[in-house]
Amino acid sequence: MSQFDLQSLGILSSALKRLDEGFSDLPPISANPVDDIELERTLQQVAERLQDNYPYFHPLYAGQMLKPPHPIARLAYTLALWLNPNNHALDGGRASSRMEKEAISEIAQLFGWTTALGHLCSGGTMANLEALWIAGQLTAGAKIVASQQAHYTHRRISGVLGLRYASVPCDSRGRMSVESLEQLLSAGDVGTVVATLGSTATGSVDPLQKILQLRERYPFRLHADAAYGGYFCLLDDLAPETAEAFEVLSEVDSIVLDPHKHGLQPYGCGCVVFRDASVGSLYQHDSPYTYFTSEELHLGEISLECSRPGAAAVALWATQKLLPLVRGGTFAEALSRGREAASRFHQRLQGDERFLVPFEPELDIVVWAVRSATVTRASELARNIFEECARRQLHLALAECPCDFFDLNSCSMLRDRSTILCLRSVLMKPDHLDWLDRIWSLLIEATAVVLRAT
Repeated sequence: MSQFDLQSLGILSSALKRLDEGFSDLPPISANPVDDIELERTLQQVAERLQDNYPYFHPLYAGQMLKPPHPIARLAYTLALWLNPNNHALDGGRASSRMEKEAISEIAQLFGWTTALGHLCSGGTMANLEALWIAGQLTAGAKIVASQQAHYTHRRISGVLGLRYASVPCDSRGRMSVESLEQLLSAGDVGTVVATLGSTATGSVDPLQKILQLRERYPFRLHADAAYGGYFCLLDDLAPETAEAFEVLSEVDSIVLDPHKHGLQPYGCGCVVFRDASVGSLYQHDSPYTYFTSEELHLGEISLECSRPGAAAVALWATQKLLPLVRGGTFAEALSRGREAASRFHQRLQGDERFLVPFEPELDIVVWAVRSATVTRASELARNIFEECARRQLHLALAECPCDFFDLNSCSMLRDRSTILCLRSVLMKPDHLDWLDRIWSLLIEATAVVLRAT
């Protein structure tokens, strides 16, 4: 039995014929000469080389933020490659540019914005770069601040843009400390605060509602890095504090979301959206060879990137048509299953005395440590369990977390270093809920083997 969907190739063939009909009035051309034997031989070599990968598509891969694209996204993206549109100017991607604008509009409406400005990017890094670039234009000379658990890209991007940057300490749940933020704001040199809604290590959500309250006393621009967690605003079963953060997302100045994470898209598909569409004027530039075919907005006029794959827009548009971004819909239900899997997994870890669990997952990421006499030894055991799980085809991840996330006194663990290496699971596939018993069984087997050897 194949691990991969092969039946949809017939659907692709049918759609390709439909696409071909749209160009039937063109004079026929000779197909590019291709040696089918050599073509197949080379492609078989590619297939063999790609076997040297972790099984990212399988529920037993529960490590990093890797999730297979939905079949509709995969097919739509592939279909578009026969044209290979470029969404920089309408000259290169007329239909796909309009599809991008429609898809972005639907994402903006997800956050309650109806007149926003945005576009797709190659990923969250480029999307955050644009948001911070705009912030730097509007608050020249001021400082960018983000939590210590924010993605490292913010510090790096600030350096690239020549912007001053500072980290804000976190609380014991991996969320930005509002008290520490206020101390920084009181100095009067902060221009932009980056709130993280779904940190990479733990899925923690910064207390956005409290950060917004500070904005009433201190002037600053507020950017939400919701690259990982943005789609969770569709769920009704979040913890109260987490839900409050998503409820006030509409009040920030800019949002980054990565459809290539929970949005079921191929890499790379990120997006940035600005509440105030007038920031588009900051992108204004002259181009002597583009933007002449239409009076419509060319996406290159509101983005820093030039050439961009129109196929990414086609795939996103198709996915959102098939799976609308609405509460209680099929898309939201699949997202909810991953969160339920994380919640149940957390409960099992809490009930096992061999593990130390810091806090309940806010989204679908779970981290846990191994109990031992010292933090150093616990870190060694975590790495050993990680490797033993992999031998059993269960693929987890590792994360270095502050010891402050854990109550080490409760288990008499000596804090001989400031961070502890933890095991980490990203349960973002809907199938993870069905495979939870299997995942747990393999983890327990691997843990028993490692602890017996010590």
